[in-house]
Amino acid sequence: MELITLGGGCFWCIEAVFQEMTGVESIVSGYMGGHVDNPTYQEVCLGGTGHVEVVQISFDPAQSSLREILAVFFTVHDPTTRDRQGNDEGPQYRSAVFYNSEEQKQLAAEVMRDLEMLGIYSDRIVTELRPAEHFWPAEAYHQNYYRTNPNQGYCQFVVGPKVKKFREKFAAKRKGA
Repeated sequence: MELITLGGGCFWCIEAVFQEMTGVESIVSGYMGGHVDNPTYQEVCLGGTGHVEVVQISFDPAQSSLREILAVFFTVHDPTTRDRQGNDEGPQYRSAVFYNSEEQKQLAAEVMRDLEMLGIYSDRIVTELRPAEHFWPAEAYHQNYYRTNPNQGYCQFVVGPKVKKFREKFAAKRKGA
């Protein structure tokens, strides 16, 4: 198993997408990159702790490679907006890849470089590439949020379209496909 931690806006969105990806064994929503121990959601939302809303993904690279994980990640969020994803604004929503090895760092840098060269986005990628730090799991009610609250407005209008995009663009990588 391999571990990668990704921040791409609200952790509910990223969690929901990767829950459907083959090879992903577990996903935990939480916080990384800040200067406050054991932060709460309310503290992180105020923007002063320095944390990013992230998902920590444990995956089997024989079923889905890190390159495939990153391809999904860069497809379902906007890596060109600093501290913002759609209407979600603040430093906790910044795009970030927290790597656990030099190999992960190099691969993530290569993927971002390739996306830049291909001109996939009209603006430059601003995703932070940082070594993994202490991971603080989010409160229990944030875990498995989309599956637990599919009719909640945010889930229908923000999370749902990202899940749909994953299902359409990565149909072969869906669990059970």
